[in-house]
Amino acid sequence: MKRMIFAVAAMLSMTMAFADNENTNSVNNAEAYNMNINMNMLSRALDLTGDQKASVADIHKVFCAEMDFAGQSSKEERGTMMNKAINKDLAYMHTVLNEEQYKKYVMLLNATMANRGLK
Repeated sequence: MKRMIFAVAAMLSMTMAFADNENTNSVNNAEAYNMNINMNMLSRALDLTGDQKASVADIHKVFCAEMDFAGQSSKEERGTMMNKAINKDLAYMHTVLNEEQYKKYVMLLNATMANRGLK
């Protein structure tokens, strides 16, 4: 009887440990798609004008929403949704930024994606 109780307790604790890992992984994945950044630091890094700052903030807000949506979608759709969001963001940024600013933005975006394990 004692062995059976220990076996059940061990089985329950292992089940809880595996369930905890699954929840942690899904939370970490969702957090990786959170693209909120400090706009003041970005505007300083890119040397944005006032008009550019407002436009970049609006474009980035849309990008954040699309990336959050991609992070919450299924694994099969996640990659294509992320690529669409990135391509749309880059197209909009290319219209607002000059060539030097755009190159720097692409470099920063690539570094951010690599640091979050998305690329």
